[in-house]
Parts: sequence; structure tokens; C-alpha cells
Amino acid sequence: MFSFCFCFADRDILSMKWMTLSDQLDDSFTSPDEKIVPLNRPDRGGTLTIKNAKLRVNHFPVRFNPEGTIRHYDVEVKPEEVQKDGRALRLSKSNLRMIRDKLFSDDPRHFPLSMTAYDGEKNIFSAVPLPTGHFKVELPDGEDICPRAYIFSIKLVNELKLCRLKDYLTGNLFSIPREVLQGMDVVMKENPARSMISAGRTFHSRNSHPDDELGHGIRASRGFQNSLKPTFQGLTMCLDYSVLAFRKRLPILDFLKEHIQGINFNDFRRFRRDAERALKGLKVTVTHRITKQKFTVSGLTKENARRLTFLIEDLDAANASSPTEIGLVEYFWHKYQKDIVYKDIPCLELGKGDRKNYVPMELCVLVEGQIYPKEQLDKKAAIFLKRMSLARPDVRESTINNMVRGIDGPCSGDIISNFGMEVDTNMTSVVGRVIGPPELKLCNNSGAAIRVPVDKEKCQWNLVGKRVVDGKSIDRWAIVDFSAADRQRLNPTQFISSLIARCKNLGMPMADPLFCEASSMHMFSNTDALHELLESLNDQAYELSHARLQILVCVMSGKHPGYKNLKWICETRVGLVTQCCLAYHANEGSDQYLANLALKINAKLGGSNTELFDRFRFLEGGGKVMFVGADVNHPASRNTTSPSISAVVATMNWPAANRYAARVRPQCNRVEKIMNFGDMCLELVESYARINKVKPQKIIIFRDGVSEGQFEMVLNEELLDLKRAFHSINYNPTVTVIIAQKRHHTRLFPESQRDGGFTGNVSPGTVVDTKIVHPSEFDFYLCSHYGSLGTSKPTHYHVLWDEHGFTSDQLQKLTYNLCFTFARCTKPVSLVPPVYYADLVAYRGRLYYEAVVEGHSPASVGSTISSTTSSSTSSSTSLDDRFYRLHADLENDMFFI
Repeated sequence: MFSFCFCFADRDILSMKWMTLSDQLDDSFTSPDEKIVPLNRPDRGGTLTIKNAKLRVNHFPVRFNPEGTIRHYDVEVKPEEVQKDGRALRLSKSNLRMIRDKLFSDDPRHFPLSMTAYDGEKNIFSAVPLPTGHFKVELPDGEDICPRAYIFSIKLVNELKLCRLKDYLTGNLFSIPREVLQGMDVVMKENPARSMISAGRTFHSRNSHPDDELGHGIRASRGFQNSLKPTFQGLTMCLDYSVLAFRKRLPILDFLKEHIQGINFNDFRRFRRDAERALKGLKVTVTHRITKQKFTVSGLTKENARRLTFLIEDLDAANASSPTEIGLVEYFWHKYQKDIVYKDIPCLELGKGDRKNYVPMELCVLVEGQIYPKEQLDKKAAIFLKRMSLARPDVRESTINNMVRGIDGPCSGDIISNFGMEVDTNMTSVVGRVIGPPELKLCNNSGAAIRVPVDKEKCQWNLVGKRVVDGKSIDRWAIVDFSAADRQRLNPTQFISSLIARCKNLGMPMADPLFCEASSMHMFSNTDALHELLESLNDQAYELSHARLQILVCVMSGKHPGYKNLKWICETRVGLVTQCCLAYHANEGSDQYLANLALKINAKLGGSNTELFDRFRFLEGGGKVMFVGADVNHPASRNTTSPSISAVVATMNWPAANRYAARVRPQCNRVEKIMNFGDMCLELVESYARINKVKPQKIIIFRDGVSEGQFEMVLNEELLDLKRAFHSINYNPTVTVIIAQKRHHTRLFPESQRDGGFTGNVSPGTVVDTKIVHPSEFDFYLCSHYGSLGTSKPTHYHVLWDEHGFTSDQLQKLTYNLCFTFARCTKPVSLVPPVYYADLVAYRGRLYYEAVVEGHSPASVGSTISSTTSSSTSSSTSLDDRFYRLHADLENDMFFI
């Protein structure tokens, strides 16, 4: 068995490789075959600490036989007879597994099930050689899948040598053997895949607990997700627990009773719409015959069961040439001896297109494992599910350990041992370091700068008796009260006086508003009227003050989908900075709420709330620095037409580095590469130069949302695009590229109370850069925030490219300190602010798209853009970046805070 052994490459060799790649980027942009690879770690990890913390991590060491081989087979399953319409039959994963299981059970000597792992689609991995060729599989009558005979084709495509993974882990192979890891990962998932509900990448138990009931035919389920990771200590399995809401496996009528309050089957017409909405798209099985086949509900029949008839060949086959009409109730009695009880309600329409079947509801059962969308849960159920997902660290750790060791877990059974693999079911122990928090700069009541230490436990600070560093005077502001016609309306006199007083206390002199315009929430539903109102308010303010309105406070009685229209019109058409708030909170006027409102307003107006007192010492003296954040927002997984939205933000000041400008662009659906990365960054550099009279000499980029498999794209496409854009104006700053990942499953658990905080989480500033990190590349885990709820998730930072020669200590301290500069709160955030802001801007771009597609008319788009008909709006505007370009008055403001 191979466990681990890793040696660092010689530093001189790394330096030579560094210079070669730097020359390649800056000078030649040579052959596309010369791929840039991620940077190696510059040292043996950081040493900076105020205390060490003993931690357990949900990485479980995996031992494997480096002499072993996993055989990779490609499989194809087709019906023996071609379908009449000539179309290829698409088989579900469950049916493919059923066919695979039948082939293997018919010939276990040649197809040993326990020696293979199947991904449910095209790939089988085997520990022993398998026969290749074409094999006929006939399903028994009990398996009611049509057709019954299939050709199972199997072809050897690769022999995966596990010694390649050993070489990678020991530093003798530079490129990760992804095929080997993929095969081993499928092996690790095979046992749960056979016995548990598979939902996306997670596995959930088929058993339910009474305490997990959410009502309405829905239950909460604890599951897990596991994957293999090459780490400094060797190969590990990372397993984390997850929570989903499932529809229960219930007879359809029972589901409707639970899901629709007060449903009465004797008066079904009253509930038809709710029933059809609840059932459409769900998968069901039937009980009138022995079958495992799953059907999709396409709707309800127009007629009730009693009145449904159809043509059929004579059931006794005596007169097969003349079809006869038969009632559905009679058919089910004659064919299946089923007496339909609920004759006066519709039947389910099962199937698609012309191949629909009509089946009485009482003979249908919901298939287990169907996810119920979290956003559709009622308030009580949503709170319950959230509490379950926010498990305390000790509860989460115990649950993970039980899942790893469970009979349905990835380590049970004989499958992984047959492949020469073994998992240590104890979590990895590691020593983390806690980095000390920075001291912050605020001002006292006389306006003098003061040094402010943060709270030792939570690393938070308060604004009592303090002022912001640079508070902007607010002379030209106004209120539009959309709550004026509602019961929950604003008390303008009280709100205005309270807000002015709080802003003044924070060092932001605020005059009375120019006006307070009464409006209504109905305005949000009429885009043209809303646009006209906002234009008139802007004009009114200009007439009164002869200058641009600094900010418009928009008071709403509640959340409204028309919020996106307001933001799109103000930020891309009119050029208004807005601050929205709810009338309830504005009237309540708590000190904390008004302070948060004031911090947002000050940031939007270009002020500075909090700064680092000592700033970034090791970056000073070598020219100005710009921090860049980049992210892409994708539409929902089933949406194949809406664009993805890319966003890039960058700091516009130095050395405070806390004021950002943003650019947002649409791009093709679900494309992760930022298509205009170089141009967007160049725009921001030019804005920086206009403000500071000089371009930044150093650029540090934090990129969000990419997985390890996309690192090459970031380096060889986005980074090169950036370099080419800079090269076009003869501009050559030094660049560092860091990936920030939140979508991972690594969790840190303190071994004892002294190793963490009061809530059982790790302390803010906890860094791990040994054992669980990459075998050779430059990455680290940082938990920068205080975990008050659930289990803290650290951010995983992976340095791909570095022309500044950062040490581990320097980059970890830089990243942690930046987390204290987020403008709208008084605590460190969990994600470095450039990425946090880029995420906010990308989401704002998503709102712009929805506003354009759902609500605009040619009038609201403006004269500069040709009008489009509503039917073609989506296709013609989704990738037209004129709909997303910020108004010139806002493009360097933090409007997105």
C-alpha cells in the first residue's frame, strides 16, 4: 500500500522555470502548445502566528496499491431493434444500471459485479479484465421497461496505472493524472450508488425519520458528498454532509392530501389548478402491474376517469382487426382487475408527446428521491431545513464520521478493497496557525485618526463614539416613498431626522433632503412609468440644486420583483445612485440599522469607512497597487438560453485600497471563461490612471468560481488575454493571480475548546497550509470570519501566478487583512472583498438581464438602442452589452454595495 511521500523540487529549478514563463507571457506569447502551469509553493508554508490550533479535518487518508491497474471500459446500450421513428432511445441512469446488473448477474464469472464500478452512463471501471464486444441483455417480464432486449457494447479504452498517481503525489509527475483520479473516484462512490438515493453529486438514505418531516408531503434528508483529493499527505477522501428537501415516496392521493390543505376529492375542480401545479414534472411508478419503470407526469386529463374512453384492440384478441372503444374504468377492471374508486377526478397523463398514458391517480406512487426546491418551502419548513444544514461543529463532525463508517458509506463493502484501496476512517489531524488581526483606522469625534484594535474573540469592532475615516458631505439627496399608499408606510419626519443624526455622528454631514416624493409600490410593475418617474425626480433635483443628485433613498413597503427594474433604470439609463430600504426597518430606526445604512451610503458616494492602520507595508515603495476581483454568474442549471454575466471590479485608491469601480458584461450561456477579461481590466486601469494620474505598477487578481480543472483556462486564456490587452498600450505591470474557492467541502474542527472559539468553530484568522493542501502548488485555507452559526467554512486560496515573489506569510496576511476592509460591515468577511464585490456586481448584472427581458419596452431602453419586439427581446438583447453598460456618472462608484 502507498500512503505518501513528497519532496520539494530544488528552488533554483523553480526560479529558472519562473523566469521562462514570465518571459513567455511578457514578450512572445509563443506557441499555444507551451502551456502555463500553476505556480509551485515558494516555501514550506507560513510561520506567522499568534497561537497554534490543533484541528481535525474531514479528509480521510486513502491508501492504494501503486502497482495496481484499473481498466476503463466505454459502454453503449441500445435497444436490439431500432425504434419505428428511427430516433435514439434515451435511457435513464436507473434503467442503465438495471441493464448492467442483469448482464452481470447472468454471467458473474466473466462480469463480477463486486470487481467493477459504474458511473451510470458511459464508463465502467474494473479491477479485472472484462470481456469486450456486444452482448444481448433480455429483461424479465417483471421489469416493465420497453423494449425488453438490449445490446450492451463494451470496449476497453484505457488501462489506468496507479503508479502515475504515486508519481504525481511524490513530485515526479507534474501534470495531474485526472483519468486515474476519475476512475478511483467512481470506485469510491460505487457502494453508496448501489444502496442510496443519488441526488446530483450527493447520496441520501432511503430511510426517513419522523423528526425530519417538513409537512406537505416533504421531508428533510441528511446526505453526504465525497470526492478524492491529492494532498500534501497523500491521497485523501473529503466527505461533507449536506441537507436537501425531498418529496416523500407516497401514493399520489396521499401526497395531495398532505400537500394541498383542505383538498376534497368530491369537489376536485376547486383544487385542480393547485394539484396540477404540484404534480406536473414529477416522476411516478404505477401499482397495477409489476414494474420499476418511472413515468413523468405531463399533466391531468381534461375529463374525469369515469368519462375517459379510447380505442383499443379487442382484449380477447378474437377480433384483433377492428379496434373498439372502451372506457378507462372498464379497461382497468378487465385488464388488471382493478376497481377504480375515484372515478370523478382526473387521471394522470404520463409520458411525452403522442406517447401518453392515462392512469388513475390512485394507482400511482411518487418515486423516491425527488428534490423539492428550497425556495418553494414555506417559512416554517425553510427555517427547519436551514437549522438542520447549519449544524454545530461537534454535531457536523460526529455526523460525518458516522457517514464515513456507515454500512451504506463509501468505505463499506468489499468494492474498494477489491481495487486495492483502503480508507482510514479517522479524520486528518493538522496544526493550524491563527494570524493576528490588523489594527484599524477610524476617527474620533474631533476628526483625528485613531488606532482601533478589534475584539479578540470575534475580531469585530464598533462605531460607538467613532467616525468613519472619510465621511462625505451629503448636500443633495432625496427620498422617493414607494410605501406611501400602503399600511406599512414610512414615517418620513422621524426617519429623516434619525438618519441625519446618525450620519452626523459618523462624520457624514447630511442636509435635509431636497424633497420627499410620495409614490406607490404599483410603480414597480410598470417599467415605463417607473423610468419616467425617476427621470423627473432627477430633473427636479437638478432644478433645485443645479447639480447632480448624490443619492436617492427609495423606501419600499416590502420586497418586490420590480426592484431589478429600479436598479437597471437608475444605474444604466438615468445615472442615479440609489439606496433602498424597507419602511418597517426605517420606522423602527435602530442605531445598528441606521449605522449600516450610513456606511452603505458613504461607500456609494466615494467615502472611506474603515482603513487598515498599517496598510500593506511589504507592498509599499514599489509603485501603486490595484486589487482586482473577477467572477461569472450563471443562470439556473436547466436554463440553456440566458447569458452568463461576467463582472470585474478593481480598487481605485492606494494605499487604502477600499474604493472600487466595476464593469459588467454578458456572455454565452454557462461559459466560465471571462470573454472580455483583458478589455474590462484595461478599462479599469484607465479609470485608475484618470483618478490617480498614474497607472498601477502592481496588479493582484482574485478570481472566483473556478474549479481545479479550469485553472489551465485561467492561466492560458484569461491571463494571456489580460497581458495582450496591456501589451497593446505598452503597459507591463507585474501580476499575481489567485483563485478564491468557497464551493469546496473541506471543514476544520478544533480538537478542544482552547483550539477554537466559544461556538466551537475555529478562530478568525485560522490558516492551514500543510498536510491537506496541494502536494506541490501554492495554496492555503483561510477562515477569516467569526462563525456564529453552523460550522465555519474556510476559503481555499490557490495562487496560480505570481510576479511579486510573495512568501506564504505575506500573501496569507495580505488576504486576511483585506477581509477587514469590506465597506458595509464592522467585522471581517469570509471571502476576500475583491471577490465579494465581483459576486455582487455579477448578480446585479443578472438583475439587469431579467429587467430587460421581462419588463422593458422600446421607450424604456432609450433612443440610443433600436427597439425590439417583445418576442425577440431575449435573443437580441441578452448578449448586447449596451444593456449592461453603466451610466457614465456611476461607472467609478460603488453603486453595488
